[in-house]
Amino acid sequence: MDLQNIINKKDKAAKYIIKEITHVIKTCGKRDPGSEGEKKSCEYMAKVLEKCGCEDVKVEPCEVAPRAFYGWIYFTITFVLLAVAAYFFIPVVSIPLIIAGFAIVLLQFGVYKKLLDPLFKKKTSHNVTAIKKCKGEVKRRIIFNGHPDATWEWPVNYALGGVGFEGHAIIVAVGAVFFLVLAILRVVKGSMGFAMPDTENLLVKIGLWGLLFVPFMIGLYFMVNYKRVVDGANDNLTGCYMGIAVLKYLKDEGIELENTEVGVILTGSEEIGLRGAKAWVEAHKDEFKDVPTFIYSFDTINESKYLMANYRDLNGTVKSDAEVADLFYEAAQAAGVPCKKGWIPPLGGAVDAAAFTQGGFRAAGVTGLNHKLERYYHTRLDSYDNMNAEGIANCFAATVKTLEMFDNGAKQ
Repeated sequence: MDLQNIINKKDKAAKYIIKEITHVIKTCGKRDPGSEGEKKSCEYMAKVLEKCGCEDVKVEPCEVAPRAFYGWIYFTITFVLLAVAAYFFIPVVSIPLIIAGFAIVLLQFGVYKKLLDPLFKKKTSHNVTAIKKCKGEVKRRIIFNGHPDATWEWPVNYALGGVGFEGHAIIVAVGAVFFLVLAILRVVKGSMGFAMPDTENLLVKIGLWGLLFVPFMIGLYFMVNYKRVVDGANDNLTGCYMGIAVLKYLKDEGIELENTEVGVILTGSEEIGLRGAKAWVEAHKDEFKDVPTFIYSFDTINESKYLMANYRDLNGTVKSDAEVADLFYEAAQAAGVPCKKGWIPPLGGAVDAAAFTQGGFRAAGVTGLNHKLERYYHTRLDSYDNMNAEGIANCFAATVKTLEMFDNGAKQ
């Protein structure tokens, strides 16, 4: 199938996407994970997908614990502050406290395990699954994914930008390691009989200088402002509408694919550790494996120069399907759209593709943001009047080209 006529409408498609995103933000309310606004946005976009020709559209609930994902802050920082205090009196206690703090942040935030979820209040999030059937026998399937939820604001990123935000986190981590090393030195010297008064005094004095880290540690308690939910225009209604727009223009052009099903999955609660995508994988683990199925998770589509096919995900710990990523990258090149090969690095978080990959599906993420965080990222600046039409248009063109090449048998 030749879809060049749709690709040529990329600028018109970008205007449609921006208009729809503006409508969702203005009418559905705040869309924090498990909220009524998230549900309303899912229901609205499900109706849009029905109008775009999807015969099978489902809105499915799933249980989540919204506050759990950032719950590591309270456990980890409390443990570290207790370790700092213990260092001056019982240094041996500091060691397990700091190690436990690091273990919690690694599991809950580093690899998105549900370590703390049982301890927090539950809410109901929602996923949407929509499939547009093909005319003939199903031989392949492509699914476009985005997440409808929006996060709570990161005040430091809003005030200081990504350098300040990441710098703050790094200072806290260095401070924790600083006291861990000092505590180990005091314990080792004491156990070996080398705890001479002068040495002890020196280590205590160094520890006193280390108290300069404490204000930064306390400040991390306020990393997230639960009183302000951002609009999430870029992150990630752009991802939701990338697939919706493809289906809309297929319908507008009267195009029915012969052997390729096209689907859209909207997975809620991505901002709290891919919880909606994890629930979707569990609910559909035995489905969509009858024919080659590629899943593309779009997240934060902004400037064209940052458009990237991601080959690793989840802080670099999950390997994406290389052929899925390759197809998008090659399609972008064929469509004349700038695109890079890359990965989501440590401290970069994840997109829902990681959950699909871990669940045994063939998936890759597509992002359009600077991993050196922009000031709009997770702040009130992520609004409907701060989107990048050119970046959205180019990603749309690359996505349609991906569909065209996939329908013609590429990478299967």
